Amino acid sequence: MTQLHPNSDPPEIAAQYRDALRELDNVPALQLARAATPVEEMSRLRSALGGGPRLLAKRDDAISFGFGGNKVRKLQMVAVAAMNAAADTLVTVGGIQSNHARATAAVAAKLGMGCVIIANGKPPERATANALLDQLLGAEVEYIASREERAPALAAAITRLQSAGRSPYAIPLGASTPLGALGFVRAVGEMLEQIAPPTMIVHAASSGGTQAGLVAGCALYGLSTRVIGVSADDPAAEIATKVRDIVRGVGDLLGVDGEAFAKVHAIEVDDQQVGDGYGIPTEASREAQRLAARNEALFVDHTYTAKALASLNARVREGQFRDDDTILFWHTGGQVGLFA
Repeated sequence: MTQLHPNSDPPEIAAQYRDALRELDNVPALQLARAATPVEEMSRLRSALGGGPRLLAKRDDAISFGFGGNKVRKLQMVAVAAMNAAADTLVTVGGIQSNHARATAAVAAKLGMGCVIIANGKPPERATANALLDQLLGAEVEYIASREERAPALAAAITRLQSAGRSPYAIPLGASTPLGALGFVRAVGEMLEQIAPPTMIVHAASSGGTQAGLVAGCALYGLSTRVIGVSADDPAAEIATKVRDIVRGVGDLLGVDGEAFAKVHAIEVDDQQVGDGYGIPTEASREAQRLAARNEALFVDHTYTAKALASLNARVREGQFRDDDTILFWHTGGQVGLFA
């Protein structure tokens, strides 16, 4: 594997954002992702795609806590708020194979809290993958018919738990709130200690918190790096709106004008890889899985990361980059889904 060099020439940080970065340092977090996740060269994948730019992978799938993934970065911020609220139960929503739900259940178990998951879909005859881990972690799972029922079911669960004398804390889908997104603002700083700013970051996007954090981080550090969120489900405009709203909230949390801050860095979402819908593989995502596994021993799930990698592969093949560009695939985890 090619030796990566740390970034010896950090970008110039605009004066108005230096205080914001100091404020970020003061935000407490539960230390679940205890070390920087590795950045690895993907030279064999580059060759398999016919050459082109330098390809790197930021391995958030290698986070050791709770089977890892991007949700851990967000939850370690949100968990402190739950603890400060004296919560005894974490309540969240997601699909039956939700990575976020599994990570939330893991946080609850680590903190000695209960966990209630509102899962849209039919109860599985046999729990597998994330659904199995939810059970092992002791989460209570309430099944609902559709995604549209998530919000009212979450509110009803909070009321039910409060009536029973519990102290529940609601965590929205993906922990995609301004507070949760701060985990990925910090991740940009982590990245800059490992590599020079890449030309582009490509990652899987759905609830918007990961992209919001990356966009906000690039804005704060003055990076020209493009951040491409590859949709797993919703239309590009819908996800972009979510991301913009969260970035605005990040600015407010860090003491800058949120409205102006949300306009600093472009928000780009690619919805061309969704195919027939959420969690349904496409020919391109299946190929991306095979190429990653057979060339880099890298595993990507069909719901999120394979579609993000398929977008990266298509861009390389279309000749969108120069050979001296660096493209970073931010691996957000989800490999547990391969065992569903």
